[in-house]
Amino acid sequence: MENHILLNIYKYVIEKGDMGICVVDTEGKLLIYNKKMRELEGVNEDEFEKRRALEIIDFETEKSDIYKVLSSESPIPNVKKTYWNKKNQEVTYISNIYPLHYEGALVGAVEFARDITQLEYMMYQPLRRYGAPLTFDIITAVSEVMRDVIDKAKIVALSRMPVVLVGESGTGIDMIAEGIHHDLRVQNDLFITLICRRDENTILKQIKKNIAGKENITFFAERIEYLSIAAQKKIVELFNNHSNHKHMLIASVGKDPIDLIQEQMLSKELYRLFSGITIYVPPLRERKEDIMPFIDDYFQRHRDSFGSSIQGLSEEVEEIFLKYDWPGNLKELEVLLDEISSLLTNETVIDLHILPAYFRWKIQQIYDDGMEENADLFIIKNPNDIRPLDVYMKEVEEYYISKALDFHQGNISKTAATLGIRRQSLQYRVKNYKLNKKSENIDS
Repeated sequence: MENHILLNIYKYVIEKGDMGICVVDTEGKLLIYNKKMRELEGVNEDEFEKRRALEIIDFETEKSDIYKVLSSESPIPNVKKTYWNKKNQEVTYISNIYPLHYEGALVGAVEFARDITQLEYMMYQPLRRYGAPLTFDIITAVSEVMRDVIDKAKIVALSRMPVVLVGESGTGIDMIAEGIHHDLRVQNDLFITLICRRDENTILKQIKKNIAGKENITFFAERIEYLSIAAQKKIVELFNNHSNHKHMLIASVGKDPIDLIQEQMLSKELYRLFSGITIYVPPLRERKEDIMPFIDDYFQRHRDSFGSSIQGLSEEVEEIFLKYDWPGNLKELEVLLDEISSLLTNETVIDLHILPAYFRWKIQQIYDDGMEENADLFIIKNPNDIRPLDVYMKEVEEYYISKALDFHQGNISKTAATLGIRRQSLQYRVKNYKLNKKSENIDS
């Protein structure tokens, strides 16, 4: 094939590919800046033409990693970036940047950017909204402790006092926060969730952008202890400098805020900013009477949305669900129900054989404790027990990794060494499988 034909093919592949590509020479002149990279950066056609006309990136202004690669001639792999692009969209991508050499001399650098915005969102998504505003009426909790939580939350909404919600991930804290927002006597214009596990510079920019506007906002800062103390102090300054009594402040932490202050994970100033009142949201294992109402509501919506025949759980599965501790709380239960529902055809009840393999591995200890004579959950007893091989192998791998993490108290480096895989590979699997490990035990 002739060179000019190959060149046109290469240009087409680069422009149409789903990975962002940016190539510059040693002077910063822009050689390649494909469509996907323009989408990630939020650069429209006019801006792109202006940038292409200049043919140069302002390295000093942008403090770009490409500049660092050109200076050091060393690659910078696997850099996760979360920021607001020029179209005011929150974007997250993983970037790999490499120096380009020709005949031993540096001639430029190339950046490959893989868009993981949706994956990142799915990792930290709250309990599903079900297509409607999440008010207190939608919450299916019937336990006395959760009714007390909702009563306190309604008082918070009535008084508009700032509040700290204390509880484990997946307990439904996000539901309580949004319930407060919708229960305000004078409604706010926006409900904004600040996911503090992400890049804190993005969080600060998001606050700066919204705090000084005319709109009245409910800010929900999810897991504020993940922010550095320096970032926490900046947030206090921002809210103190832009005093708007119509803004509503809600924050969540994973455990007792006093303990977090003593461990220097939470600043006293930030705690005071949010702590007009503190509400403890108990984990699901302490309020198991909320399990079946949540499941009944889930299956009701499934019947309404998909016309399915599913009515509920068999007695055996219900007993298992009520005995299991649900370390991932309501979020773990919801994800499990999602997986089960994806396999439904004309079933009316969920029997043991329908449960995913990895979950049957998890409840092995329940069977060992005498709940059932058949301790081996993976003996194939009938055709219904047979699952697609790739599904089965994925579930077994997830269980195996989960147990390895347990043995090493959630330490990623030690577990990866034991499994004989790269640390980054294990981190990817942990996120992909949404394994329920305490974040403070996982070195990231």
